[in-house]
Amino acid sequence: MKTIYLAGGCFWGTQKFFDQFDGVLETEVGYANGPDSAPTYQDVCRSSGHAETVRIVYDETRLPLTELLNYFFMVIDPLSVNQQGHDVGIQYRTGIYYTEPDQIDEIRKVYDAEEEKAGQPLAVEMEPIINFFSAEEYHQKYLDKNPGGYCHIPTRFFDLNQEA
Repeated sequence: MKTIYLAGGCFWGTQKFFDQFDGVLETEVGYANGPDSAPTYQDVCRSSGHAETVRIVYDETRLPLTELLNYFFMVIDPLSVNQQGHDVGIQYRTGIYYTEPDQIDEIRKVYDAEEEKAGQPLAVEMEPIINFFSAEEYHQKYLDKNPGGYCHIPTRFFDLNQEA
């Protein structure tokens, strides 16, 4: 089992998106790579410096990191700085936060391919996870609890695994 942290704008949709894939064993939303103190949602909304992030535990034999990251790039605007959809602020920045040095080569291959496709530098952070603080319970699996809730990811992307 491996763990990767992905910041893709509002974490509600990012979590729901990744929960659909075979090989994703567990997801949790939280706040990453900000100051060392555990923030509240209100702190994050007031520019605490943390990114809304999803911790993804995955089985690399069923879902290789390359495939996981290709899915990630499918639902983000990799050129947008501190914004995804209508969500604006530092907490909505995009990032790939790795847990192990052996993940870097795979991440770099996907990142470089996406950068070449875009024809310009990406606004996606690529760095080790520094810290991660679990978000409040009401944020966990939010779109499952609130099916009509706002999401910057179009709902058609929540059924990709069933279409495959």
